[in-house]
Amino acid sequence: METKKSSRKLKVKLNEVYTPREALNPLLIYLKKEWRVWECASGKGHIAKYLREEGFKVIEGQDFFNESYMEETDVIITNPPYSNKDDFLERAYILGKPFAFLLPIESLGAKKRGLLYKEYGIQLIIPHERINFIVPSGKKSAWFPTAWFCWQLNLPRDLMFVDLSKKEDVGIRPTIL
Repeated sequence: METKKSSRKLKVKLNEVYTPREALNPLLIYLKKEWRVWECASGKGHIAKYLREEGFKVIEGQDFFNESYMEETDVIITNPPYSNKDDFLERAYILGKPFAFLLPIESLGAKKRGLLYKEYGIQLIIPHERINFIVPSGKKSAWFPTAWFCWQLNLPRDLMFVDLSKKEDVGIRPTIL
């Protein structure tokens, strides 16, 4: 039986997964270099660091709900805390900027999210393998499948299944299965 304490520990565990560089590869080719990126839940700053290394201008934030960089922002990219994914999605749609959120594939379900996707639309970039996230313990962390949940990035298809293992170079499109 799950207690309040164990439920809190699970939420903390799911909120402390940081993005490795290779997770960004299939997304990078759909971003324009001149875009200014708002990484609105930067945590340890991994995504912001990788995007800067690729030549993007990045604005880092820690509080998506109280900060606003909309005038300086062209796109929002983040791996949000999974316990707040509904609120992140809702706010992103309301702000009206293109976005890409790295979320568990199960984020397709649930009534609130379903209504948002139905009203606004959603596109997914789905790796065929699980992403090995960076976690505080340093242990392997690929225990759940994820996808980039995208809006207004004009992907060629609504569902894109990509093979990360064949992605050698950021300048090359990932293999679409």
